[in-house]
Amino acid sequence: MRNAVEFVVYGDYALFTDPLTKLGGEKLSYQVPTYQSIKGICESIYWKPTLIMIVDAIRVMKPIRMESKGIRPIDYSGGNTLANYTYLRDVEYQVQAHFEFNKHRPDLEFDRNENKHHNILKRSVQAGGRRDIFLGTRECQGYVEPCEFGQGTGFYDDYGDIYLGNMVHGINYPDETGRDQMEVRLWQPVMKDGIITFRRPEECTQVRHLSEMKPKPFDADNVQSADQLLASWGEGGDQ
Repeated sequence: MRNAVEFVVYGDYALFTDPLTKLGGEKLSYQVPTYQSIKGICESIYWKPTLIMIVDAIRVMKPIRMESKGIRPIDYSGGNTLANYTYLRDVEYQVQAHFEFNKHRPDLEFDRNENKHHNILKRSVQAGGRRDIFLGTRECQGYVEPCEFGQGTGFYDDYGDIYLGNMVHGINYPDETGRDQMEVRLWQPVMKDGIITFRRPEECTQVRHLSEMKPKPFDADNVQSADQLLASWGEGGDQ
């Protein structure tokens, strides 16, 4: 696939919070990552407002296991609250993704150098990401390495279909949709032999309006182009 990248992300714990469990002040992880959480990992590896990261599929490599912990959340009123958070334990996912140019950002057309962005993205994966990697929440540190999607043995190979119920797919932001509002997408994923193939955001039919929002302005004054970025690394301009 054009502008594709493949990597493995892993960590000791993950918390992809089911929002329904937050009403009582506690958190329970989904069994698998959401599209938005993996997209966030892709953007931690390499992010530019010029690009939109599209997650194509993930492969669940290890068995789904959970562990509950007593957590003292920050209580600004001075209380002594104890909450129960249920994490995924010992997780590993292979990820297949690609980027496309954000057509809702004509102000960043100067930065649409496909080849250079792809080279920077692949180099950023090899470096483990340009920013810290988190598996759903900040206390769950993740690590990224290049891989070949489908390589190796996964726990759910030849396992069949697992229906995961109604889940959050992700968030629509105005700079990616052209609409001045924030929306949430829902869907019903099926894991087939350990692989979840994601719908594209615009293919999700269950969309709920959350709030009004305006896109953040970007232009040549506050965005460094791919050419400038490579030049700052001391790289040649023809890569």
